[in-house]
Formats: sequence, structure tokens, C-alpha cells
Amino acid sequence: MKPPSSMQTSEFDSSDEEPVEDEQTPIQISWLPLSRVNCSQFLGLCALPGCKFKDVRRNIQKDTEELKSYGIQDIFVFCTRGELSKYRVPNLLDLYHQYGIITHHHPIPDGGTPDITSCCEIMEELEICLKNNRKTLIHCYGGLGRSCLVAACLLLYLSDTVSPQQAIDSLRDLRGSGAIQTIKVRRVTVLMRLRLGMNCHSATRPQRAMKIQSILLSMYHLFIF
Repeated sequence: MKPPSSMQTSEFDSSDEEPVEDEQTPIQISWLPLSRVNCSQFLGLCALPGCKFKDVRRNIQKDTEELKSYGIQDIFVFCTRGELSKYRVPNLLDLYHQYGIITHHHPIPDGGTPDITSCCEIMEELEICLKNNRKTLIHCYGGLGRSCLVAACLLLYLSDTVSPQQAIDSLRDLRGSGAIQTIKVRRVTVLMRLRLGMNCHSATRPQRAMKIQSILLSMYHLFIF
């Protein structure tokens, strides 16, 4: 299912020794429909704009201009600043600002999960953006791990009826089988724990955070295998 417009990313390697033409294809954005959680908006997911790493050679200026032309108003970035430098886009956050795009930077180490405080902040900020009908995009490096995890958590956060497996399936249908790989146990456990803790997302933030933390502690051993 697609919204009005649909679209779908450094370490220095040997390819930097020779000039290589930048990729000319439009940046690809996958749009997650939120109608099943009683929201009329779509949430965009994509790989890292402007990324230059190994065989990926995107143009940061062109990608940012495209995002702006698509009407993106808010972008959530989950890459760390170290990653942004590694993938040759150290000034990406500043560039978003120059284009008038509100940037929400919540760095999550690659392969990791957000802590309780960060997850609460991300969910709250996303909910505000969507309630205000702002066209919102999230991305990490590849748009499969951290971004899909956050998107799945958002589905659980906004609805008490969506199961963790349904959330995972929705993201895999959208982004492919590489989204939220179950072999990475921590990501799946976070989904399960947050599903229980986020039932009370109408509660105050401290209450919500305390409940989520309590569930994390009490359920930790249930998911180690």
C-alpha cells in the first residue's frame, strides 16, 4: 500500500581511490500505512541518504532535495554521529536543517536497541508529528534494523490490539525479510516487552517508563535462548 508518492541506504574503502559516479536513481522510501492503528498518516522508512560506502554511492545534496520535494517535514535519524562520518555524511543533520526539515536525532548503536528513556521520547515525538499531520520519515543506515524496530514499536504503542508478530510481519511485508531479524534476540524482546508496557501510553511519562522498566527486569530471562 502506498501514499501519494512512494520511494526506497564511511568507512574508507579502495573505491575512494578512483572517481566513481554517484547513483542517479531516486532515493527509495517505503511508506507504512498506520490506518490499522487508527491513524490516517503514513510513516516513511528509508536507508541513509547520501551514503557513500562500498558499492553505495549516493549524492547527499540530491537525496536531501528529493526528500524536501516529497514534502518530508520531520526526519528521525537513528545513526550515531560516528556512523554518519563513516558513511561520508557527517553534516547530514545540518543539511536537513538548512532545508527546513525538523530533525529528531536519537542515536542507537547499530545492532542495538533504544533504552527506556530514549524509546519513550521517540514514541512521544512520533505521535506528536503524526497527530499534527506532519509528513514524517525515519531512517538508520540500511532502513531494516533500527528503523523497522522503531516503526514496529510505534504500531504497538498506538494500538492495544496489534500483536508483536503482526507488527513484525507488517514491517517485513513493507521492507523485506531482512527487517527485524529474529536472530537478533534483543530486538524481538524489546518488541514483546514494549507491547505490554505501552498498553498504558495514556499514563504519565514517568508512570509509563517505570512500568516498561519493571517489565524489562521481570521478563529478561524469558527471552534468552
